[in-house]
Amino acid sequence: MSDPFAAVEAVDPALADVLRREVTRQNTTIQLIASENFTSPAVLAAQGSVLTNKYSEGYPGKRYYGGNAVVDESEDLARRRVCELFGADHANVQPHSGANANMGVYLALLEPGDKVMGMRLDQGGHLTHGSPVNFSGRLYQFAAYGVDPETETLDYEAIARLAAAERPKAIIAGATAYPRLIDFDAFRSIADDVGALLIVDAAHIAGLIAGKAHPSPLPGADVVTFTTHKTMRGPRGGAILCKGRYAKAIDKAVFPGMQGGPLMHVIAAKAVCFHEAAQPAFAEYAAAIVRNSRALAGALADEGFRIVSGGTDNHLMLVDLRPFGVTGKVAQETLDRAGITLNKNTIPDDPESPFVTSGLRIGTAAVTTAGMGEEEMTEIAALIARVLSKIDDESVIAEVREAAGGLCSKYTPYPGLA
Repeated sequence: MSDPFAAVEAVDPALADVLRREVTRQNTTIQLIASENFTSPAVLAAQGSVLTNKYSEGYPGKRYYGGNAVVDESEDLARRRVCELFGADHANVQPHSGANANMGVYLALLEPGDKVMGMRLDQGGHLTHGSPVNFSGRLYQFAAYGVDPETETLDYEAIARLAAAERPKAIIAGATAYPRLIDFDAFRSIADDVGALLIVDAAHIAGLIAGKAHPSPLPGADVVTFTTHKTMRGPRGGAILCKGRYAKAIDKAVFPGMQGGPLMHVIAAKAVCFHEAAQPAFAEYAAAIVRNSRALAGALADEGFRIVSGGTDNHLMLVDLRPFGVTGKVAQETLDRAGITLNKNTIPDDPESPFVTSGLRIGTAAVTTAGMGEEEMTEIAALIARVLSKIDDESVIAEVREAAGGLCSKYTPYPGLA
């Protein structure tokens, strides 16, 4: 095919070189970051389209600029498709990220100083679930719940007791580093018992929900936020689903309350990814993500790693590195040099700081998109163990990088861009 970066090369050779090298990195190294995926060429094309030129403050049919008749159709497609995909009453597809989606919901349904319950960041929650360094922890009073120290899973009875004591206005269910199924019915019951709103942050598991590989929080949740990348395999961005009675407040909070002009090229790409997620093949893909995740967790356990909570039910796992005597920071940096990309992550009751950590968070969405299966997960586990058991051996790092490149040559996500 013709050089996809030729237009950039003609204007900005330095940036064209960056783009080419990043394509090479993605094509030749094993991508295991749980919050990343490979979008389809159709999503890439929509996001790189002329819709990037259009300014569209407001909503379809109610814009503050002219010339929006055509792009209105793309936003309507995205909203209609995502509502059908998840069985929601209303959707807002304008948030630029999952964090923005959460902020929009808080602005719509809470007042500064309101009490909210969310999962602790160091136990698997997200910054926007009440971290003191985040707007959520600065503007609202958060009561934090975590996992049971023995099982390392959510203790719904303990969460219910905390809710009864704290009487929050809203409860946030969802996580950024939790490997087990979340019982949304249990959260709904807890919220009902204390008269709280139930907000579900499905950023990581939205694609699994769409593909019927994880229970859905709808219709029980009042509001669901999620990202359109990660397991959804779409463009980087956010979205909000809600019951009809909250639609007006949420739309007003997103615009004009929080954002100005939406990114119409990204919204078009979201419409594409929602269409892709509605196809039968996507359900097969979601199931394959979970199979690969379980296979990789099992293979890592066989290599001597301790898997937090004993396994996984979704697309990710948390790995305790202490049996190998290495920190998450060192493991991440060394594996990166060995052609395996993942991220350091705290584990429950981690003795290390968040900048060092005792663990890794590993996800299988991207490698599954690339076409890898359970056999490859066993091979990847062996490569990880080989590096981390000889962390200072440069020859081993070089050999594993070569092996990782060989594996990726059989499962190249973007051969047309190579």
